[in-house]
Amino acid sequence: MSLQTFLLYLAAWTLAALIPGPAVMCSVAQSTRYGFRPSLAGILGIQCGNLLFFIGIASGLGELLATATTAFSVLRIAGAIYLLYLGLRILRATFRGRSSSPAQPGTVLPPQRSLFLQGLLIQITNPKALLFVSALLPQFLEPERPVLSQLAIFGLTTIAVDLVVLSSYAYLARQGIQSFRDSQGAAWLERVFGGALIFFGCRLLITRK
Repeated sequence: MSLQTFLLYLAAWTLAALIPGPAVMCSVAQSTRYGFRPSLAGILGIQCGNLLFFIGIASGLGELLATATTAFSVLRIAGAIYLLYLGLRILRATFRGRSSSPAQPGTVLPPQRSLFLQGLLIQITNPKALLFVSALLPQFLEPERPVLSQLAIFGLTTIAVDLVVLSSYAYLARQGIQSFRDSQGAAWLERVFGGALIFFGCRLLITRK
């Protein structure tokens, strides 16, 4: 592909990645609750979801999902329920006592495997994310060049950009919550992130294609 096409895709995806969505909220919620380093496991899970998206697009899954109303609805409802579950769990935890944080004594961190699966499930159960990528890519694919090699380049670019953007969000969120001197302020910040997950879950639940 031409350098101009690549740079255009890089700019387009960077702008898309910067817009807060379920993946961003998952990353910042994990970072504020468990710390920046543990949240990287969740971010890697999200990127595995992106990788599966590109594999699905290469095999025609994006077009199939766009035309299969029942499959889209099932995946949409499952993703919405999972977002609602995570958001409510965060809210409940903030009302049960002091905010969980690695900086506080007695904090029990979940296995990184659990955080990884959270990120993966949030990404793969969001059908609109797959459809968005499926709609964006054809605008940059050059039909006279091998499609699979272009998909590989775009896929790696997407994952690299997402890693940088989500890690930045997670780091800044962690720094922000540490600036609160009292646990009540930190708890309210976590409630904002939990409420955002609930918002995205409700929006996904009521939205259509």
